[in-house]
Amino acid sequence: MIIVSACLAGVNCKYNGGNNVNEYVRKLVAQGKAIPVCPEQLGGFGTPRLTTEISGGTGAEVLDGICKVIRKTGEDVAEGFIRGAYEVLKIAETVGAKKAIMKSKSPSCGFGKIYDGSFSGNLIDGNGVTAELLKRKGIEVVTERDI
Repeated sequence: MIIVSACLAGVNCKYNGGNNVNEYVRKLVAQGKAIPVCPEQLGGFGTPRLTTEISGGTGAEVLDGICKVIRKTGEDVAEGFIRGAYEVLKIAETVGAKKAIMKSKSPSCGFGKIYDGSFSGNLIDGNGVTAELLKRKGIEVVTERDI
């Protein structure tokens, strides 16, 4: 079984209320080979919601309590991102997932590159909070750009 970002499966859970449908991912879900998850919704955030980025580091530092996930307004919402990441991990472990296809650049799901916290579109090397947690737990993480 594969865990996938729900927005890639066509679920309208993106911060702006839309989705990032990817036909390959959508077909995996339709065939029963993948489970869609949205860590931000699982962390208690509604849809739509304010834009967020990791400030001062990456998902690794958020999990380690070193930096924040901030809304454009400056509010720190790291606790919800961490809660959502652990809920995704529970789902992954329950279904025996060994792989995750996550939405690139996201502060939750991004893998390899994420936004730098300046809300200017700049990217840095690193992973989102959920992608980092899954990686730490031995689950292979890729993005829609890798499939």
